Amino acid sequence: MIRAPEVRVIDENKTQLGIMSVPQALAIAREKGLDLVEIAPQATPPVCRIMDYGKFLYELRKKEHAVQKQQKQAQIKEIKFRPKISIHDYNFKIKHVRRFIEDGHKVKITILIRGREKAHPEMAQEIMKRILADVSDIARQDGEVKHHDWASTVLIVPIKTGGKDAKAKNQQSSQKEVQNNSQQKGAAQESQQEPHSD
Repeated sequence: MIRAPEVRVIDENKTQLGIMSVPQALAIAREKGLDLVEIAPQATPPVCRIMDYGKFLYELRKKEHAVQKQQKQAQIKEIKFRPKISIHDYNFKIKHVRRFIEDGHKVKITILIRGREKAHPEMAQEIMKRILADVSDIARQDGEVKHHDWASTVLIVPIKTGGKDAKAKNQQSSQKEVQNNSQQKGAAQESQQEPHSD
């Protein structure tokens, strides 16, 4: 409901029609089979536009949906590790990290540090280096590693390779690398020490 006695009118082609009374503006809009929509009520006088209000609402919803879709795509996923993580759990979590990266998400890596582990920050640093190395073919570090009393965190983002074919190739090669890395690292770690449970 337009309450002002006079309004500044813009037509459907964005041409200024000048200041006129509301009944005059409504008559012009009806002649064209369109609506009179107040777009700047705070202006003096308020600004109204002649348009198809239904189409305007549709376009508005379409834009909102596109923004929501974009926000959904740019989600940050978080995967938590422990310095004394077992080989099985490590490989399981790395697969999740790789899947999120391949789906186009950013991933926050958190190395949780508890109790006596705080006296050995190098353990968290080692696991962080290992994670970054294991995903270096599909992701890059975004910013510095942040160190807290309770954890170390870093954000990793997908490396843009361009095109669907490149993505498919990356997925195949990354799966092979995960298998090779986990077999090599599993054998190396078993020979050095028994794995600890998370």
